[in-house]
Amino acid sequence: MSYLEYRVQTVPTGISKILYLNWGLVLLLTAVSSVGFLMLYSVAGGSLQPWAEPQMKRFALGMAGMFVIAMVPVYFWRNVAAVAYAGSIGLLLAVELFGTVGMGAQRWIDIGFMRLQPSELTKITLVMFLAAYYDWLDIKKVSRIFWVILPVFFILLPTFLVLRQPDLGTAILLVAGGGIVMFAAGVHWAYFAAVIGAGIGLISAVFQSRGTTWQLLKDYQYRRIDTFLDPESDPLGAGYHITQSKIALGSGGWTGRGFMQGTQSRLNFLPEKHTDFIFTTLAEEFGFVGAASLLTLYALIIVFCLASAFTNKDRFASLLTIGIAATFFLFFAVNMSMVMGLAPVVGVPLPLVSYGGSAMLVLLAAFGLVQSAHIHRPRERA
Repeated sequence: MSYLEYRVQTVPTGISKILYLNWGLVLLLTAVSSVGFLMLYSVAGGSLQPWAEPQMKRFALGMAGMFVIAMVPVYFWRNVAAVAYAGSIGLLLAVELFGTVGMGAQRWIDIGFMRLQPSELTKITLVMFLAAYYDWLDIKKVSRIFWVILPVFFILLPTFLVLRQPDLGTAILLVAGGGIVMFAAGVHWAYFAAVIGAGIGLISAVFQSRGTTWQLLKDYQYRRIDTFLDPESDPLGAGYHITQSKIALGSGGWTGRGFMQGTQSRLNFLPEKHTDFIFTTLAEEFGFVGAASLLTLYALIIVFCLASAFTNKDRFASLLTIGIAATFFLFFAVNMSMVMGLAPVVGVPLPLVSYGGSAMLVLLAAFGLVQSAHIHRPRERA
């Protein structure tokens, strides 16, 4: 019997799994999170409280969770994908019934030691479920109308519940992330062209509905659109956030004002400096060089994920990794576009850098799934 006939498909087992971790990805995640700790320390005036220290503890917990999730065979995550998706829908319904209200929105569930934001979890469970769905579905049926309508329903259900909170930013990420998984699974491009056309019509309807009895968005969401289109029209009101953000971005120049020397953040001109607008704090203190360095780290994370996905022979694992990479990309792309005035302010945090427990823990859990897919990929051995 020839050498090739002895080759079999296998996956690592036991302690050897640690050797197959994507350690480059681990280092990149640690580097990005460390940037976040540094900036949270800065915006607190040189103190670990009230943001940097809790964020460090969440990172440690999240990394531990990531390693645990990574050690579990990827087929287990495929088998529980439907349950995870149903659970996240249940949590969104729980938010609707008895969620905690904050800043005019009902998005959280108080579980004692932290406030859980189920919409963050839904971004990942939706990707899991869609990846499992397309792994189960015959490749020849992917673009047939019935089998396209089903995943569209799976995407729109949580999107509708999130919009009721209201959380437009997360709703956009759900639709975009789900759509990317569908595209990666091989759904015909004509469906996406139709969706884009419908999207243009919806945008038109949004503007036409303003001030009517069937108004599609909240008043504050329309103000965000107005601010995006003309922030100078109300620089001390609705346009204040983006105006101050642009000032901070511009004042950083090439190399920045220096660590903890940003006037916009130190003098509290910059709003939400520890969450949605933390990127502008970074750009003010470290300039274009610092901002570009963070963007490079983000890009490398995407490259590592896609490289793993494209070389994985398991369809579920590949689609899962692509979906998580896409969701991560949308996170930082939307946030950076938002604070630079290239997109409306929709309240999307900067991943692993902005302060927030749910977002960090869920993202690290998602990268645990990526690691599980990477470790348990089919390999050939003699």
